[in-house]
Amino acid sequence: MKALNFLIVMDDISTINYKKDSTLAMMWAIDERHHRLFYCNIDDLWLDRGRLMIDAWALSVFKNPNHFYELGEKVSVQATDFDVILMRKDPPFDMQFLYALHLLDYAKRAGVLVVNDPNSVRACNEKLFATQFSQHMSPTIVTAKQSHIRTFIDEHQDVIVKPLDGMGGMGIFRLTADSPNIGSTLEILTQMQTLPIMAQKYLPQIKDGDKRVLIVGGQVVPYCLARIPQGGETRGNLAAGGLGVAMPLTADELKVAQEVAPVLLEKGLYFVGLDLIGAKITEINVTSPTCVREIDTAYGTQIATDFIVFIENLLNQ
Repeated sequence: MKALNFLIVMDDISTINYKKDSTLAMMWAIDERHHRLFYCNIDDLWLDRGRLMIDAWALSVFKNPNHFYELGEKVSVQATDFDVILMRKDPPFDMQFLYALHLLDYAKRAGVLVVNDPNSVRACNEKLFATQFSQHMSPTIVTAKQSHIRTFIDEHQDVIVKPLDGMGGMGIFRLTADSPNIGSTLEILTQMQTLPIMAQKYLPQIKDGDKRVLIVGGQVVPYCLARIPQGGETRGNLAAGGLGVAMPLTADELKVAQEVAPVLLEKGLYFVGLDLIGAKITEINVTSPTCVREIDTAYGTQIATDFIVFIENLLNQ
């Protein structure tokens, strides 16, 4: 395989967590497979007469927590100078993120492999996309109307409500039929019934963890990271204090993931984090899924390397 030019679009590299960052694992894999590595932020993408241009740094990476990267000179180049662009910017999925996806579509149209596919990332909201597999979800509604959500709470008695654009557990509330603050909670989340939110029947299996399942190049990694709520917290998200425990997938979890995987592959969503509670889908993360490092450490997998090999094979077809 000839050496490829990889560009990573991500947050400021100096801010990442050396011990846990999944994008760093991808950069190590790119380097170890003797490809060339470049890096930029999303505000380094720009158009010049219909061509996508990128202000990028050459990047060297090292497995040294005190010195894990070096940047070369920053230069302006055409997107077509790269063979592969990995979009690894973390949410929130705001207008800045959306515009970056529009710009990356220029690279895709010019023949550059952009992963994940920018059109599919735009189209597949991480909460709403999951509802395409509603047979594998807890009962779920999406609405801006309090009346529908109140009826849903009356029916199921114990419900999770959350915004459609949240991350890291932000804005997630558990409401029961006797909760005293249903009205005010829904007013805030729906912005006075103008913004749709998601309501789902509460899954008590959350006590066993909100499980992140990685699907790489259409293949399900047979291990997951269970994010287990701590200290009476409803949410298992690591950002909300959840404890991460790597473990094998159950047969039911594997079956669900294998049903989702071909759809992802078809859409050009090659690195995806499927979130399961009790083998029920809660979200399908298509922006910058994590948990690679924790699973690799526990089971000796090489998830990032598998991902880069998949890309090599894709370009070699």
